[in-house]
Parts: sequence; C-alpha cells; structure tokens
Amino acid sequence: MYNNPYICCIDFLILNGDNMKKVEMFTDGACSGNPGPGGYGVILRYKGIEKELSGGHPLTTNNRMELSAVIAGLSALKEPCEVTITSDSKYIIDAVAKGWAKKWKANNWIRPDKKKALNPDLWDELLSLLEKHKVKFIWVKGHAGHYENERCDRLAVMESQKF
Repeated sequence: MYNNPYICCIDFLILNGDNMKKVEMFTDGACSGNPGPGGYGVILRYKGIEKELSGGHPLTTNNRMELSAVIAGLSALKEPCEVTITSDSKYIIDAVAKGWAKKWKANNWIRPDKKKALNPDLWDELLSLLEKHKVKFIWVKGHAGHYENERCDRLAVMESQKF
C-alpha cells in the first residue's frame, strides 16, 4: 500500500471549510515492557508556534500510548482544524485508513476473526475526534532520525520513567 517505505499520506475525512486552521501534529508512544509503565508525547505546531503535550500511565501498552498521543493532540484543539498527523504507528494509521476501526465499532468491537478488538475505549474516543477535523496521516519510520518523532519519543520515554 505504501509507495515509499518511510512515508505515506492518508486523507481520513474531508470537511467543507477552506478557512480551517492548518495544524501539524507529531505523536509517539512508549512503553517499558508491554504491558508496563508507558508514556506519550505530542508536538502541536500552528504558524510556527509549538506546544508539547505528554502523559503516561503506570501499567499500559505501547498501542494504548500511541492512541493516547493522537487523542491528546486532537483533544487540545479548540475548533475544527485541518490536521496533518505524523506518526510511526502503523497500528493507528492502518486501522483508520483501511477502515478497520470503524468496522470494529460497527461490529460491537469484534474483529473479522471473531476476537475482541483491543482498546475499544480509546478507538471510540479517537473515531469521535476524527469526525471533527480534516485529518491527514503521514507515517514515518520510528527511530530513524525524524526530528519531531525523536522529540516525541523522548517525551514519551520521560513520562514512562515517572512510574
């Protein structure tokens, strides 16, 4: 599916409104052990101004922290925006772009293999937030020198070490 193994773009939702603010968002999650103590980091950028967000949990998984990062970033926006989200999480990008998360929700959080979808609470929250914004995902390879991804990883690891 990806033309370039290091980057892909996916438009999730098209909303009317050419006057929407354009926001860049970079996210990452980390977990020491899986499950274990975890954290997430987010950078929001609007017109060159950056805001960093981070948080964590004493017992969590890497995927929960990846989801929490995107949720925290989108939740921080005060109005509908055009958001470009850069993440190293194929879990999130594929589940959104390929429609898996919407199908899991429509099937009462059951996957096609009849197993329960993981993290339905966070997926439900994320799907709701995605309806409010025009979102494009960009995938980047993790730990490959992408400046903002590396910064988000450091924020996430710092949060996980608090526990």
